[in-house]
Formats: sequence, C-alpha cells, structure tokens
Amino acid sequence: MKFLRSLYIHNIFFRYIAALSACFVISYWVPMLYPIAWLLVYLLLAFFFLDLYLMYATKNGIQAHRNPPQKLSNSDENILSVHLNSKYPFKTGVMVIDELPVQFQKRDFQHKTQLQKGEPHFFEYSVRPVERGEYVFGNLIVFASSPLCIIKRKYVFQKDQMVPVYPSIIQMQQYDFLATSNRLTEFGLKKIRRIGHTQEFEQIKEYIKGDDVRTINWKATAKRSQLMVNQYQDEKSQPIYSIIDTGRVMKMPFDGLSLLDYAINSALAFSNVALKRNDKTGLLTFSKKIETFVPAVQKITHLNTIMESLYNISTDYSDSDFGLLYAHVKRKVNQRSLLLLYTNFEHISGLKRQLPFILAMAKKHVLVVIFFENTELESLIATDAEDLQSIYHKTIAEKFSLEKRLMQKELQKYGIQTILTKPEELTVNTINKYLEIKARGII
Repeated sequence: MKFLRSLYIHNIFFRYIAALSACFVISYWVPMLYPIAWLLVYLLLAFFFLDLYLMYATKNGIQAHRNPPQKLSNSDENILSVHLNSKYPFKTGVMVIDELPVQFQKRDFQHKTQLQKGEPHFFEYSVRPVERGEYVFGNLIVFASSPLCIIKRKYVFQKDQMVPVYPSIIQMQQYDFLATSNRLTEFGLKKIRRIGHTQEFEQIKEYIKGDDVRTINWKATAKRSQLMVNQYQDEKSQPIYSIIDTGRVMKMPFDGLSLLDYAINSALAFSNVALKRNDKTGLLTFSKKIETFVPAVQKITHLNTIMESLYNISTDYSDSDFGLLYAHVKRKVNQRSLLLLYTNFEHISGLKRQLPFILAMAKKHVLVVIFFENTELESLIATDAEDLQSIYHKTIAEKFSLEKRLMQKELQKYGIQTILTKPEELTVNTINKYLEIKARGII
C-alpha cells in the first residue's frame, strides 16, 4: 500500500498514450503501421518497468527540508527556504508542493527544478501573515521523476510543522537600528533640537557661545576665573507605558491588518527603542476589563515579556471601559509616567464620553492619545465627484475627516499630547513623539 500511495503517473506518459492511440487509428488506413504500433506498446511497457526500477531501486532517493524562521513577523514579508538533495545516479526532475497554513489561503504553491546527484539545491519564497497566532505548515511534498518521464515517485516530509506569528519583529529590529544610528531621517524619524535642560546633572564645563546662561555655575566660575556651566543629560529610567485599547473600535481593517495589530507592532518597536535609551517600559491592555498589565522595568530582557504579552492579545468586540482604565492606572502606576494610549474615535461624541477619564489620567501623567486617520475616506475625498451620489459620499467623508481634526484640537485644548496618524505611519510618528517629549523635558 505504501508503494501504491507513492506511485503517480507522469503527465508526459499520457502524451505517449495519445501518440500510440493515434498510431492505431491511422493503421486502419495504413495497415503497415499496425505491427509498429504494437511494438511501441511493448517498448512503452518495458520503459514503464524500467522507470519503476530506476525510481524505487534507490532508497530515500530525495531528501527535503523546510527551514522557516522560529517566529514569523506579522505584516512583514518573511523568507522561508527549502533545501533539496538527490541520491539518484541521474538527473532528476522534481516538483515541490508546500502545503501553506490555511491563513494564507494559497493552494497552488509549487516549484519545479532539476537535481544532479549529490548536488544540494535550495530555493526561497516569502509569506506575509496578517494575523498573530499559530500557523501550521502541512506536508512538504516532492514528486521526483527520471529522464524517461513515465512515472513519478512521491516523497512526503515535515508534516504539521507549527510556526508562531508574533508582532512585527522585523519592524522592531528595523527601528532599533535606526534609533541608535545617525540615519533617523531615512524612515521619517526627526532629529529634535533639545531645549532647556533635563533633570540629571552630568558635568561642569567651560561656557561656549550658545549655552544657556541659566545653567552658569557661579561657584565654579569664581574658582576658575572664567564662565563655567552645568551640563545636563536626559533623565534615564523613566517609566513609559503602552496602553492598548482592545475594544471593537480597534478591529477596523486597513491593508489586511486591523488597527489593533498596527498598535501592537508599534508598541513592540517603540518599547525596544525606549529600553535601548535606558527607560523603563511597561504594557497595559484593556477593553471592558483589564486584560494585561506588565509593570515598567528597565531590562533589555524585559522586551521578551512584552513580546509574549502582545502575542496573546485579542479583542472581544466589546465597548472599552475608560473609567476602569483610569482606576487601574491610579492604583498601579504611582510614579509620574509617559502613557501612550492607542485607541480610536470615529465620532467626537465618542471622545467626549471618555474625556473626563482622559483628563483625570493627564493630571498626574504625561498622556499621549494616539488615534487613526481613516485612509479610505481620505482617498475618497481626493477623487473628483462626477455625479450627485459621489458628491454626497464625498461630503460625508469630508465631515468625518473634519471630526478627526476637531477631536485632535479638543484634546490639545486641554494640554494633552495627540497623534493623529495613518495606520502605516503609526510606528514612525510614535517614536517621533517620544523623542520630542524627551528632548523637551516634558517628563
């Protein structure tokens, strides 16, 4: 039974059958072709059994192995490789079929190539997941055939290989590199001129033109008989929390990815940058209840804790309770902190319902409210209206777009920092805001 399950007929074999059938048909008018046709039948049978021997005489004639990353990165192109090796003493034609996870909805993946004996061969392909969770790769199937192309032997490798999809690790590494280099502007990260001074004293140095005269150290000036100034550095180990709303408003999809996943990817990349800058980072997720709370810690290994917590975040499509969020922050976050609140408001009435709780959190902490532009509405506004219906749609879209800007102004009126951003620009704008707040010494 194992032999029969691995035995397949090559497509070219059916061409041979068609040619033989044509010979028998033509022999009806050309009788001399009749014995030739039967001779060809016997030759085909002989080659069939010869091909059987060639393909099955070598035990484990094909070796194949799929090499996915240990973790796939959500919303990014992830490279996987497949390694092949042939033990057959002749050039072998192979067709590789990889059974991709059901989440990709791709059932036509295949790769064809020729293998020489003992010469390894590998190829790569990419996948782009748009959901976190467990992705199960099915069988890695290889169909091998000899130069006779009569039969194919089926090999099956690596059944049910599970690979987890985590928040965007690639994006995190990308911004980690840029945030610690002088190439910040390549991805839209701004260099912020530092104004004033922060809280930690670093050293006393000679005054040079442009130094803040308020930092002159008069005692040191008297001793050295020249102007000396105090130099300050960024205060380190400040607590910073990424607060993610997991309610139904964050399930809206853009480019195949939900707003929740955009926020998760941004929180991971931002937390990595903040940790590299010696700040404490924490995480809080909520909807109708507090789902995850990770206290702020300044350890680079703490990033793994945050990543694992983000991996398990999901939404239950409920309305978020901002009152519960305020009570939890008041009870658990005792030190003045930077709070990055990832949420979304589509109507100004929705913002006003939650505004008392937002203002209460902003009294003790530096609060940044992050919400999203509706890019589909923006593209509708940019198109020309050609009839009455399109004019109506465009007018409604402009009204909703205006409400977003009014919500931003409403928050800024109370001194609350805001980020109104396109989903794809969320990470860059969040890191920019963090650098701006640090540069201005707001926290």
